[in-house]
Amino acid sequence: MKKQLSEVIYTPESLVRNPVKLVQSMFQDLMAARELAWRLAVRDISTKYRESVLGLLWAFIPPILAGIVFIFLHNKKVVDFGDVGMPYAVFAFVGTTLWQSFVESINSPLQVVNSAKPMLAKINFPREALIISAFYQSLFGLLIKSLLLGAIVIYFDINVSIISVLFIVPAILLVLLGIIIGLLLTPLGALYSDVSSSVLVFTQFLFFLTPVVYAPPTTYPYSLLASANPVSPFLNAARDILVLGTINNLTLVIIASTILLMILFAGWLIYRLAMPIIIERISA
Repeated sequence: MKKQLSEVIYTPESLVRNPVKLVQSMFQDLMAARELAWRLAVRDISTKYRESVLGLLWAFIPPILAGIVFIFLHNKKVVDFGDVGMPYAVFAFVGTTLWQSFVESINSPLQVVNSAKPMLAKINFPREALIISAFYQSLFGLLIKSLLLGAIVIYFDINVSIISVLFIVPAILLVLLGIIIGLLLTPLGALYSDVSSSVLVFTQFLFFLTPVVYAPPTTYPYSLLASANPVSPFLNAARDILVLGTINNLTLVIIASTILLMILFAGWLIYRLAMPIIIERISA
């Protein structure tokens, strides 16, 4: 590493004694981690798709299959999702594609840390590189899925405008939300495999609480539940901007983004304090 790593010992006591120095060291290591994070991301992405028969098609298959199921249920009147403000097929396909990006971003930090356990025990490097690598990989997945979103818009002959390109902003925030959730779960997940199984159950439950395949509820208390769901503002905003060229609740998106950045810093700090314990357990 060309850049020197900070020499601060990351413990709760150091946070109390000298919080300014601790924060400075965090950003110092963040800058030092960029090059390594990029190399890790390129390596992991190449390995992931090189060892797969279908390759990049796996980025498209899950959201397409999920969308087809709900479109079939809607068309056969098995489930009535009501008026969603756009062709339901477009609504469902865009929703499931964005949702898949979100789920993959939750899993990414823990997967990267688990795969790097041998390196963590032997090499001193900025641990932020692992999380940044996970973010890069999630962004790559989002960009690949954006090709699917473009194909959906073209196939269903949706009139889009230049503003529609801005859907990528709330979509990236949606991925960042997933990374933050994954970051908060990583300290426990690196020690206990139960966490990975719990994430699967959690995301399946959250799917039905999020307006992925149905319109956001407008009646109380379901409207409150949808508003309190941290996924809803970003997913709805990305879909509305892409398909309709508008955003219904910009204020809610701004508030959610502000809270998101605050939780990101808190999750980063927890990760920093937890990593020495994780490495000690791995080395034992």
